[in-house]
Amino acid sequence: MSNEVVGKRYATALFQLGQEHSKLEKLEEELRTIREVFRSNNQLMDFLKHPRIEQNKKKQLLHEAFQGYSTEVTHTLDLLMDRHREAVILTMVDEFIKLNNDARGIAEAEVYSVRTLSQDEEQSIQDVFTKKLNKNTLRIHNIVDPSILGGLKLKIGNRIYDGSVSGKLERMERKLVSANK
Repeated sequence: MSNEVVGKRYATALFQLGQEHSKLEKLEEELRTIREVFRSNNQLMDFLKHPRIEQNKKKQLLHEAFQGYSTEVTHTLDLLMDRHREAVILTMVDEFIKLNNDARGIAEAEVYSVRTLSQDEEQSIQDVFTKKLNKNTLRIHNIVDPSILGGLKLKIGNRIYDGSVSGKLERMERKLVSANK
C-alpha cells in the first residue's frame, strides 16, 4: 500500500478523534509544529528509519521532542513507529491539515510575487479567490520569487493560477513557436 493511502487513513482516524473530542484546532497546531520539525531536520527521519536503532529509543526521542502534546498525537506517532511507518508521518500531517481545512472552508495558497505583499494586496487576493473557490477563508503564504518578473502566481491545492509576467512571456513564446510550424 502506498504511503499516501496509509497517510490518509491515519489522518482520517486522527481527524475523527479530534472531532469527537473537539480538539481539531489544537491537533492541527501540534501537527504543524511536527511538520516543521521534520522538514527542518533531515537527520530526524534518518534516525527514525535506521534499522539498527531500537524502537524504544526512537519512540523515546519522539516523546521527549513532543513532550506535552495531546495523547491523540503522541499515540498516533507511537502507532506509526510500532508499525514501521515513519515515512508516512509528513503525509499524515498534510492530510490531516487538508481535512481540517476542508471542514472549515479554508484553502491554503502559495502566492509567488516579486516582493512581499502588503496587507491590502493579500486581502484583495483573498476576496477574489475565496469567491472563485467557494471557500470561507484563504490562508496565504507569500513566497518572494524575483524570477517571475512581475505579477502573481498562485498555487492552491493542485491548481495553479499564473498571472506572472514570466508566465505570460512563456505562453506567448509557445504561441509563436506553434504558429511558425
